[in-house]
Amino acid sequence: MAERLVGKQAPDFTLETALGNGQDFGKVSLSDYKGKWLVLFFYPLDFTFVCPTEIIALSEAYSDFQKLNTEVLGVSTDSVHSHRAWINTPVESNGLGKLNFPLGADLTKKAARDYGVLIEEEGIALRGLFIISPTGELKYQVVNHNDVGRSVDETFRVLEALQSGGLCPMNWRKGDQHVTAK
Repeated sequence: MAERLVGKQAPDFTLETALGNGQDFGKVSLSDYKGKWLVLFFYPLDFTFVCPTEIIALSEAYSDFQKLNTEVLGVSTDSVHSHRAWINTPVESNGLGKLNFPLGADLTKKAARDYGVLIEEEGIALRGLFIISPTGELKYQVVNHNDVGRSVDETFRVLEALQSGGLCPMNWRKGDQHVTAK
């Protein structure tokens, strides 16, 4: 049976990364995001059809995430070299182009397994998206079948609801009424 993650401390990770500039490599851990919100998303594979639509959309929205004290990190089980090649491939050729956030390489599959999105028999991740608070608490998770992309708008809606400090009803949007938490 799957273990509940929401409401608990997010599983720690340390990953090698390909930086969005397409040139440099780095390393990132969950602790690097302390004091900021984190949108952590897993995707199945580099050089596929649905994945670049999500990654590019999240990258285009990055400045709006930053206005909400939020960083973004994409992760797959591909290598940093595959990530860098994909970033350096033009969008017209099914590439990503330059990104505003890094892509993490989960070669050991530990992060995907810890977050409950690893398809063990295939060695790839499902489309999992997690919102982690500045204190490291996992506040939100959604996992999609790999055939269906996620919504940047819904990610913003949930992030803003979590940051509002109130009780937010269904379809709540920033500026709507909510009940203040006691």
